[in-house]
Amino acid sequence: MKHQEEFSHLLVSWYLENKRDLPWRETKDPYIIWLSEIMLQQTRVDQATPYFFKFTEAFPTVCDLAKAERQTVLMLWEGLGYYSRARNLHDTAKFVCDNLNGKFPDTYSGLLSLKGIGPYTAAAISSIAFNIPRAVVDGNVIRVLSRWAGISDDVSSTKTKKEIQQLADEIIDSSQPGDFNQAMMELGATVCTPVNPNCEVCPISGSCTAFITARTDSIPYKAPKKKVPHHQIVVGVCRNEDDLLLISKRPEDKMLGGLWEFPGGKVEAGETFEEALIREFEEETGLSILVENKITEIKHAYSHFKITLHAFYCRSNGSMPISKEGQELKWISRSELFDYPFPKANRKLTEIITKD
Repeated sequence: MKHQEEFSHLLVSWYLENKRDLPWRETKDPYIIWLSEIMLQQTRVDQATPYFFKFTEAFPTVCDLAKAERQTVLMLWEGLGYYSRARNLHDTAKFVCDNLNGKFPDTYSGLLSLKGIGPYTAAAISSIAFNIPRAVVDGNVIRVLSRWAGISDDVSSTKTKKEIQQLADEIIDSSQPGDFNQAMMELGATVCTPVNPNCEVCPISGSCTAFITARTDSIPYKAPKKKVPHHQIVVGVCRNEDDLLLISKRPEDKMLGGLWEFPGGKVEAGETFEEALIREFEEETGLSILVENKITEIKHAYSHFKITLHAFYCRSNGSMPISKEGQELKWISRSELFDYPFPKANRKLTEIITKD
């Protein structure tokens, strides 16, 4: 194996000289590091940074976050996506504040036991905050190490991921694991990019197998993904005689749990949009509705599927809605729409209808 000390020295020296000035990098506070790491899961730095500032201003400590209302947390998170992160963040803050006197565990295993913290996040927090030599492996690290070691197998396979994790654990610098882990992530994010990596400025290109053998375009290799499903979704902006709008709260244990939306659902085979909307309203709320004009179509992509959301104005029959699926239902005015957290596609819809 290539010499560990040389690899680490070149990598960390490059990092200390070239690292981006990010707000969570100048602290050893595990709360701040945990908050940033959760936000950076599945999210680019430029997207996460304004949310980081909003959260740290609203919740300077973990107990401030613990004491917040769930809806307040979700409102501040709105637009960042992957909302289970926000729910887990809130639950973990409560646990740390109520059961651990507001102090995060200072061991890898202790961190790993907390809700929403997996091996990567536990390794990041423990190495940066507590100097524990646990190697992080995310997409950036997989790309760097597969190229450096010349690993040409499918990096999306469990077997290859384990091989890369083992390699990372072997080469981590035990004297400065936090800087080493951040250097690996930084290199993957800024130099060893998926397309057109900037190998000329890479500190480890001299020992990188993919660079030496001109295979940076083929490593890392990922097997082709399956076709992403595309669903047709219909929702109703339903008005009553007082011109109030009906919204529905998604169950906590479902996708987008705790957020609000306009009632509706998936269009079944053979249904028109109007028929699907009438059926969904009956199933969800017990209301018989009159479907009026179509408002808009909104396309949106989630991690594993895509949707086209078809929105209609509709009128209720004047009866009270009944929650048939256990969700909370509310009649609210248009001006109150921005007091509730909505998923991105529904939020786009609220912005359209409040301009009418």
